[in-house]
Amino acid sequence: MDSLKPVDPDGQDTVALVECNLDDMTGEALGFALERLLAAGALEAWFTPVYMKKNRPGVVLTVLCRPAERPLFCDLLLRETTTLGVRWQIIQRRIAERRMDQVVTPWGAVRRKLKIVAGEVVSIKPEYEDCARLAREHHLPLETVIEAALHPAHES
Repeated sequence: MDSLKPVDPDGQDTVALVECNLDDMTGEALGFALERLLAAGALEAWFTPVYMKKNRPGVVLTVLCRPAERPLFCDLLLRETTTLGVRWQIIQRRIAERRMDQVVTPWGAVRRKLKIVAGEVVSIKPEYEDCARLAREHHLPLETVIEAALHPAHES
């Protein structure tokens, strides 16, 4: 089962936000860069569409990482993209406590992520990979497996 990093009791966390603007890369090259960032351990990485100088469409490639890993991700952006510069800032965020559990559906076990705020479970999200695997194996719609994981007959 996945292990999740404990959350500070008040939900505070410090991360680095690293980003660059890009307007001269192909979709394939952008996807490859994002893949490299995630494989290197980025907490999150995403594209935001923007208009650049001369009204050229482009993207802002943003990475969230631990502050100590900021130099690694700055180097990766400089190496894996066409950008000539990278900017960053250290930011605070509030995050919810998370826990994993597992339930048994009629087709097999599914891990679930529980979001907890002030000691109360406020949402439950079945793990997509578990649900997709069971849906494929049993020739079921994905939503059928997700629903069974949200409302199981037996929890383990």
